[in-house]
Amino acid sequence: MKVTPTELAGVLLIEPRVFQDERGYFFESYHEQRYLSLGIPSRFVQDNQSHSKQGVLRGMHYQLGQPQAKLVQVLRGEVYDVAVDIRKGSPQFGRWVGVRLSGENKHQLYVPEGFAHGFYVLSETADVHYKCSDFYAQQEERGIRWDDPAVGIQWPVGPRIVAARDAAFPLLRDPNQTLPGYRG
Repeated sequence: MKVTPTELAGVLLIEPRVFQDERGYFFESYHEQRYLSLGIPSRFVQDNQSHSKQGVLRGMHYQLGQPQAKLVQVLRGEVYDVAVDIRKGSPQFGRWVGVRLSGENKHQLYVPEGFAHGFYVLSETADVHYKCSDFYAQQEERGIRWDDPAVGIQWPVGPRIVAARDAAFPLLRDPNQTLPGYRG
């Protein structure tokens, strides 16, 4: 398995070792001890899966009181996956990183607590699976606008299908925005 740090400290691109032959392929998508040894400190308690059509943009989501680290992978299709550092006081505050994840490349993105997460579907459809370090808590759900000009995410060009809820999220620097703190 290959782990590559991204431009954002803590956000990691993971390339599992895939064994492929004429029958198909096999790979270990998660092994707690191995991931711990690679610097992924999270213990995951919930798995989520979504199916989306081309052009769907989901994000940018986070939870406040019950923050979630996420281990994201695409089972089928391809997405542009994005993490934004939203921790007040972080030297990386407002910076983002984006990677292509696909069922073909089998890469994973580890997104630590304190980051907003979202993705844009590049293929006809995409099935995205992600492990979460804490349970979903509707009352703690928050977000930042996917098109916040101060963050400046360079989304791939294409049609955008965005849920009304996601389109209504506040900007990152909105004075009413409640964000996690940075713990150095």
